[in-house]
Amino acid sequence: MRIIPYHNIRMLLRTVLASLILTLSIVTNAQNDRKVNRQGIKSYENGEFSEAEVQFRKAEDINHESFEAEYNTAAALYKQEKYDESFKQYGTLAEKAEDPMLMANVWHNAGNSLLESQKYGESIEAYKKSLRLNPSDQDTKYNLAYAKQKLQEQQEQQQQNQDQKQDQQDQEKQDQQDQKQDQQDQKQDQQDQKQDQEKQDQQDQDQQKQAQPLEISREDAERMLDAIQQQEKDVKEKVDKKKAAVAKVKTEKDW
Repeated sequence: MRIIPYHNIRMLLRTVLASLILTLSIVTNAQNDRKVNRQGIKSYENGEFSEAEVQFRKAEDINHESFEAEYNTAAALYKQEKYDESFKQYGTLAEKAEDPMLMANVWHNAGNSLLESQKYGESIEAYKKSLRLNPSDQDTKYNLAYAKQKLQEQQEQQQQNQDQKQDQQDQEKQDQQDQKQDQQDQKQDQQDQKQDQEKQDQQDQDQQKQAQPLEISREDAERMLDAIQQQEKDVKEKVDKKKAAVAKVKTEKDW
């Protein structure tokens, strides 16, 4: 989509000169500033926008009431892509313009400066102001539609960026949670492994204890031996007594 540029400077000059009432006290200055202004227009038409700005500002200095010099300065600023300065200049001119058609042109160009600065919402309002003063201006209607489209695209892009940022934040949060869970799982695995190892070590120790022979001192061994011998002696005595008792019973019966 193309952008319709500001309205033709020469046409504006005719409108301005027809609408402005100059007093006799500034006739000489007006003639001088118009001469400098024409030089600026020549530079402008040659694409020398920086030089044109210099000439237009000179015209402003000569005649502080020169509406056309201020207007042309704004146009030169626009061509140099100094859009914020250009809009500021047009904003000042909008307060000075008395002719409705002239004011419509000012708001049209102010809208262009805002549009180039990607301030689409503000540019839409500027174009609307221009159309209220000149409803039949097709260029302004075209730019208004274009600004609305760009505003929609901007809002959609902003929403998309916001969604992407939210998705990124959610992903980062999920990654942090996953990392934390992984750390907890790893820690639990280490604890489980440690417990299993301790349990295995304890089992190994128990098995080693069971496999090892019982170690006793010589004194304990002698005491145990004496006890066994005494136990055997006691058993032998009991057996001998039983044998003797049986023999006696049998003898008595035979008699």
